[in-house]
Amino acid sequence: MAHDTFAPWAEVVPDVGPMTIDELFALPDDGWMYELVEGRLIRMPLSGGEASRIAVRLATALSMFIETNDLGAVTGADGEYDLTQPGDAGETALAPDVAFVRADRIPARDSVEYKRAWRLAPDIAAEVVSPNQYRPEMAAKAQRYLATGVRLVWIIWPRYQQVDVWRPGSSQPVATLEKTDALDGLDALPGFTYPLAKLFA
Repeated sequence: MAHDTFAPWAEVVPDVGPMTIDELFALPDDGWMYELVEGRLIRMPLSGGEASRIAVRLATALSMFIETNDLGAVTGADGEYDLTQPGDAGETALAPDVAFVRADRIPARDSVEYKRAWRLAPDIAAEVVSPNQYRPEMAAKAQRYLATGVRLVWIIWPRYQQVDVWRPGSSQPVATLEKTDALDGLDALPGFTYPLAKLFA
């Protein structure tokens, strides 16, 4: 996959002009996963079984914790967030593999906004790294999430059985968790923990 310094975790689609989020949503299903970065269309191949299983396991653990206490919502890899910032050259929409949004921040269920890409930064964004992605590229994505207001980013490395933990204001992970450690929701989701031994089982 040819990467670009603009969005190094993915491939910039050649010969496609600036796009809007509405145009992104109108794209046909062609076997790629798409995101939008300042109006530029980027694509990644679909995840394999390992990455998908890890994402579902994390989403399930988060959902069980969150729904018990009505704390908010969990979204999956097809849930785009409108992360466009003032001054951006175009619209930005990213789709974390797993994300959590607090209940008081979710658009009203009967609103137009609820059915579209939510125009907010999730409280937690998690990415399960593909075999063709590496730390500098995923660091760029984590930093873009944090710059838009995400409070906690988990970059999950199946091949190393590690998780890089990113927090606002950090230029590098604040921790790299090993299989004997546990994820912690910290102030983004107080009380949530999940052993990496279960995540990578």
